[in-house]
Amino acid sequence: MANTSTRTLRLLSLLQSRRYWPGAELAGRLQVSPRTLRRDVDRLRELGYPVQARRGAEGGYQLAAGTTLPPLVLDDEDAVALVIGLQAAAQGAVAGIAESSVRALGKVVQVMPARLRRRVEALSAMTVPASWESGSRTSVDPAILTSLALACRDTERIRFGYAGAGAPPSDRQVEPHRLVLLNHRWYLVAYDLTRQAWRSFRLDRLGAPHGTGTRFRPRELPAADAADFVRTGIKNASAAYDVEAIVAAPAQVVRERFGRWAVVEDIGATRSRVRMAADSLDWATIALGSVGADFQVVSPPELLDHVHDWGRRLSRASGLEY
Repeated sequence: MANTSTRTLRLLSLLQSRRYWPGAELAGRLQVSPRTLRRDVDRLRELGYPVQARRGAEGGYQLAAGTTLPPLVLDDEDAVALVIGLQAAAQGAVAGIAESSVRALGKVVQVMPARLRRRVEALSAMTVPASWESGSRTSVDPAILTSLALACRDTERIRFGYAGAGAPPSDRQVEPHRLVLLNHRWYLVAYDLTRQAWRSFRLDRLGAPHGTGTRFRPRELPAADAADFVRTGIKNASAAYDVEAIVAAPAQVVRERFGRWAVVEDIGATRSRVRMAADSLDWATIALGSVGADFQVVSPPELLDHVHDWGRRLSRASGLEY
């Protein structure tokens, strides 16, 4: 549907830009057959656009002169499909049409009814596109997309069911931040109020989101942007250890040491909580030690044993008993 709706919008834009279009040239600009062009013209006529046709070898199409055009007629699914398709094209997903896609996106939003305009503007504003290598595609309900986008924009806490990979379904209450389209998948970046940590949720695993009516003050995301947060989470998904520690240093100091490789939260003026994924216990020990402050291992238990082992070896190296 996205391809057909986007092409119909492109056809309308071309007809508005020139008084008369020869049929062959117009079909060439849209990269469709003359038969498909005729079907698209019929679709515009069904929507109320007065498209006139001239038959014959030199035939073509034009909008009737002096006619007031009706508003663009789209249902909710059409509107979401158009915005998603045009946003992807505007980000360079299709070579050579980024600029025209930006113009088309602006036009379609302006002629939408106010109800639909609010939904698609929220989706556009709250989505962070992020190019990456190609991968498998997943299907997401447009209604879920728009409801989450509105919650992000309106800073409203939401609840939903979620089934993570290899985990039983659970109910989540979150403060939504941004939607991310990455590697043909949609993600919601949000602060999980149950786990007291930032998380990214795949939308194809998320069900029945609904607002709570409770507004919240946006928190600082521990990443350059939402797309970067999702990328880092995907890279760390296969890590062997989920590490959590309490560090006796302010969160800002700890963030400067860890950069994007850990999620750091304030738990007081002089203490912070660090969560990170690590393939190696040696790396986790070195990273925590590099802060230059005392720390307490919360999990996993094997990291605590590993730190003790490091401590004994370092003590022997210094000539002291541990």
